[in-house]
Amino acid sequence: MAQKGVELDRETFSCSICLDLLKDPGTLPCGHSNCINCIQSFWDGEDEKRIYSCPQCRQSFTPRPVLRKNTMLAVLVEQLKKTGHQAAPADHCYAGAEDVACDVCTGRKLKAFKSCLQCVASYCEKHLQPHRDSATLQKHKLVEPSKKLQQNICSRHDEVMKMFCRTDQQCICYLCSVEEHKGHDTVSAAAERTERQRELEGSRQNIQQRIQDTEKDVKLLQQEVEAISRSADKAVEHSEKIFTELIRLMEKRRSDVKQQLRWQQETEVSRVKELQEKLEQEITELKRKDAELKKLSHTEDHNQFLHNYPSLSALSEATHSSSINIRPHRYFEDVTAAVSGVRDKLQDALRDTWTNASLTGTEVDVLLPQPEPKTRAEFFTYSRHITLDPNTANTWLLLSEGNRKVTVMSQQQSCSDHPDRFTGWSQVLSRESLTGRCYWEVEWRGRGVYVAVAYKNISRAGGECRFGHSDKSWALRCVNSYEFYHNSVKTPISGPQSSRVGVYLDHSAGILSFYSVSETMTLLHRVQTTFTQPLYVGLWVYSDSTAELCQVK
Repeated sequence: MAQKGVELDRETFSCSICLDLLKDPGTLPCGHSNCINCIQSFWDGEDEKRIYSCPQCRQSFTPRPVLRKNTMLAVLVEQLKKTGHQAAPADHCYAGAEDVACDVCTGRKLKAFKSCLQCVASYCEKHLQPHRDSATLQKHKLVEPSKKLQQNICSRHDEVMKMFCRTDQQCICYLCSVEEHKGHDTVSAAAERTERQRELEGSRQNIQQRIQDTEKDVKLLQQEVEAISRSADKAVEHSEKIFTELIRLMEKRRSDVKQQLRWQQETEVSRVKELQEKLEQEITELKRKDAELKKLSHTEDHNQFLHNYPSLSALSEATHSSSINIRPHRYFEDVTAAVSGVRDKLQDALRDTWTNASLTGTEVDVLLPQPEPKTRAEFFTYSRHITLDPNTANTWLLLSEGNRKVTVMSQQQSCSDHPDRFTGWSQVLSRESLTGRCYWEVEWRGRGVYVAVAYKNISRAGGECRFGHSDKSWALRCVNSYEFYHNSVKTPISGPQSSRVGVYLDHSAGILSFYSVSETMTLLHRVQTTFTQPLYVGLWVYSDSTAELCQVK
């Protein structure tokens, strides 16, 4: 156990540069100690940078520290040397199969403490002593014990390879440099190591800078996550409050309507029953009269008949049935219509508002770029269910298939006036707005079609309302060839003809791509810009043509 303590002390009192026990130890401002000669030589190599660092912790000092011998530490090292040499090696000090053995030891070999690159040999503590005592051997390069020392010997000349051939990028000995490597760009291995070490430090600095930059990005993303969570929590709380108020208002209105209907029901039923009772009383009276008249009609006494007839023949004024207004199943149609109207308006308001607001802001503008899909299956992950807005459709267009198909008709359709309707061209916009990443496909037949995206505030009349002829729309013209239009600028497009066009939109990244879709997908045109508003799908259909928003799966 004592020997184990000695080995621990040796490691503690070793120089981090020469890896040997401290000689003339000097303590740096950071607290680490090194041989004064070793640290001075180390700093001599850093003179160009004028920043001096500790070899162990890399702490920097400016200006260069002035070191003095630490006498107390020197005394401890000397005592450690004596204690270490007097102690007998323990079993764990002997070399095993996985250890580097001392090349000088005879019999049972001790573990090597250092390997010498010049001697191409490994030494235990005892046999390493000449390298400490001899001025010549002190100049040798000592490293951690290595089994690969023979790799430093030239197999051709059996010499230590102290040279490096930059032409062939390999270590060589001096004889190699004047023979098979003659005329090559050769330098000492130390010089090449210095150069590569400089490159290594540059690489490390780049790596460390990238680490710092990436850590900043991670921190920003974490802040983004926290901001998203706070915003979502706030939005949920606010929406819950609003919807609770709406539900409470709807419940109040429902109760009012129900109460009103029941009151009207009770009033109307009471009125009808009152009239019904009068009619039933009239029926009873008429039946009584009829019985008396019948009895009188059978009287044989002429005088008695004539005497009673005047009083029995007089009838009270009848309640004529034509004065009763019967409206089967229509008593409360006005209330039903009013409630239905409220429902329709509420549905439209919620749908339009939700379409515009639900997806706005859901795409997080993160620092890392989002890869664009490559396969059709990947595009399908961003597919959207899109329908066409009848209020925007030109009067020559007929919408069908759940407002997904548009056909140009030979006669104008009967449509109500609406400020969103296109009046000059056979165009239509989608009901849904598009933000984030979206994908859809258009199947067309006939003479041709423009597949477009546009802002909501695009003109509805005049030349600027045509898709692709203003700065508010982007359009691909599909006929027997392809052309792309934006702001009235035409760009001819080459690509395989297909009756199906795929469109990919990454709104936040400003990417709009058009694809020819058949058995494979071929990119026709790609736009890189900045979208300032939500976009809407647009279709401009030629006469004798149809276009349909496909349901992709």
